[in-house]
Amino acid sequence: MYTRLEAIVSGRVQLVMYRDFAQRKARGLKLVGEVQNLRNGTVRVVAEGPRASLERYLERLHHGPLLARVDGVVHEWKEAEGNFSSFEIRYD
Repeated sequence: MYTRLEAIVSGRVQLVMYRDFAQRKARGLKLVGEVQNLRNGTVRVVAEGPRASLERYLERLHHGPLLARVDGVVHEWKEAEGNFSSFEIRYD
């Protein structure tokens, strides 16, 4: 059974390769979903996969890449919707 993780990451997380980091880590864990910058300076992450893999992913989201400073990660667990086939960066 797959689970869905929705997270908002705050801190210095834009213009520091955070989305690329989030995508690489998700793909390494074979998760699907998306990551995008929000206008308020945060990053939104939606990932689906096995709960154990998502828990490892969530831990990694708290650290981010070298230039990032993660102040917080607010997250929510939901039932997977199954509408992703890969993990992508959204640019809108």
